[in-house]
Amino acid sequence: MDTQALILFDGVCNLCNRFVQFVIRHDRKKQFRFAALQSAAGKALLAQHEPVPLLPDSVVLLYKGKVYRQSAAALRVFKGLDGLWPLLYIFILIPPFIRDAVYRLIARKRYRIF
Repeated sequence: MDTQALILFDGVCNLCNRFVQFVIRHDRKKQFRFAALQSAAGKALLAQHEPVPLLPDSVVLLYKGKVYRQSAAALRVFKGLDGLWPLLYIFILIPPFIRDAVYRLIARKRYRIF
């Protein structure tokens, strides 16, 4: 990733907050910025890019004028990190309906698990 990207996340979710902390630790180039989906800034940014309201069960990546959601967003974030984490981007080859089904399963249970 050669320019800053914005990650919108569920600000009340422990799993999402841990993901943000993980990204901060592994983003030595400081290319990611963050905003909670529930914040005024997050809502305003999302409204500029996404005409359909989005539930806070999805991580959203705004990068180069495009909106990535769910598994595509998470995999693109991993791709931009330092270390071996970009290797996880290989999972982009799995069809989105399968990747997103797994993502939604974890998202539905995230409050109970974390």
